[in-house]
Amino acid sequence: GAARGVWGGLVEPGGSLSLSCAAVGLPPNSYYIGWVRQAPGKEREGVIVIQHNDGQTYYLDSVAGRFTIFRDNAGNLVYLHMKNVKPEDTAVYYCAFGAIRMGYVDDFGLEGLRKAMTTWGKGTLVTVSS
Repeated sequence: GAARGVWGGLVEPGGSLSLSCAAVGLPPNSYYIGWVRQAPGKEREGVIVIQHNDGQTYYLDSVAGRFTIFRDNAGNLVYLHMKNVKPEDTAVYYCAFGAIRMGYVDDFGLEGLRKAMTTWGKGTLVTVSS
């Protein structure tokens, strides 16, 4: 499988930006797909994901109300819409997915899910700055 992302860029604080990801080779059964980011000098962190089977979404508290994940009907395109972005959102954003059972995030958290993701896009830099 592969996850091919489209592209970040520079956005001013308070602005909006959307990223998209074309997933190839999605697992036939249960999986999560979503976005992970890595800020300069920091570890990667799961940002927002969606579970394929039940549509449940999970996200970092810091992006609640600002970031939204959604998919096309076929499920191969995944979008991250970011609004009211902040300088601390500056990071390389990766699209990722993994054949992972429902309920995994409830058991292991978003960070546990991030470590279980098996297929990653190349990442795109989002810079929030005036």
